[in-house]
Amino acid sequence: MYEYIGVIHVHSKFSDGSGSVKDIAETAKEVGLDFLMLTDHNTLRALKEGYEGWYGKTLLLVGTEINDRNNKNHYLAFGINNNISTRLSAKEYVKQVKEEGGIGFIAHPHEKRKSMKEHPPYPWTAWDSKDFTGIEIWNHMSEWMEGLTEKNKYNYFVHPLKSIKQPPQETLKIWDKLNQIRRVVGIGGVDAHAHKVNLLGFFEVEVFPYKVLFKSIRTHILLKKKLRSVKNAAGLQAVKNEIYGALKEGKCFVSNYYHADAKGFRFFAESGGKIYNMGDEIKLKNRIKLRVLLPHVTGNIKLLRNGKVIDTVENVDADFVIKKSGAYRVEVFLDGKAWIYSNHIRIVS
Repeated sequence: MYEYIGVIHVHSKFSDGSGSVKDIAETAKEVGLDFLMLTDHNTLRALKEGYEGWYGKTLLLVGTEINDRNNKNHYLAFGINNNISTRLSAKEYVKQVKEEGGIGFIAHPHEKRKSMKEHPPYPWTAWDSKDFTGIEIWNHMSEWMEGLTEKNKYNYFVHPLKSIKQPPQETLKIWDKLNQIRRVVGIGGVDAHAHKVNLLGFFEVEVFPYKVLFKSIRTHILLKKKLRSVKNAAGLQAVKNEIYGALKEGKCFVSNYYHADAKGFRFFAESGGKIYNMGDEIKLKNRIKLRVLLPHVTGNIKLLRNGKVIDTVENVDADFVIKKSGAYRVEVFLDGKAWIYSNHIRIVS
């Protein structure tokens, strides 16, 4: 498998971000990202104006963040070519994205606020929908905002990466529950806007600079073949199909780059002489071994079945023999800090 690392959920001047699309793409290139997925609110203007494509070795993909008429139920949609009406219900636009051949992820599903009432939360309520591809299990902006208080706001402004601890347990719980029924893919998002805030009334600070956030929550995808940076339309579409296909199938995992580079992490299964990767489903008939490999560092590896930790190993790798059906995934911690969240391997009777 070939690994590509990117950042999902970014806003530009075409909605409520402060940066131009080109400048954001150049920043992603400077940081060394393989791909960047733009999600301006209710617009595909960046796509229509030709910004999607390669910037050096970095691929900019254009999606959109859709919401309902009450500005709730935010949905990150990719692989569509036309804007979707906000007059539709969440259930309707999730279904429309799927029918148009796109993929989509529920954004910050359990967002809350303890402060800053002028910036209300935008949680997901349309859980009766069955057509979403996955869930944004970790959102930098949401966690930062929820933890913000009058006492810590200056530290939070100056050190935006240190405040991010782990995904909401409420989100992980429903993600595990849904995967016992069907594959629901987990991704990470930064929700970057690079807002500028006036402090003390006389100087302006850029909160969440793009360059800083591109070094926090990342999504890694695994492909069967190398991507080719072909500049023509057919070549670009082929690459998009590969990336969106991997995300749709759950061939991905989430990491917090601030703690360490997670490139090289693997979680896979061996059964009946075959290899199965994240997102796959396996029949419980042959001996099944789940394997975990870390990138040259010792970590606390936790194996979860249906949302509950069933084994823990402190090592650079781990093997687990599985005898029960269930939705299995892995969490990895470094020095007690949340680092990696795999997608599920589903084992069925």
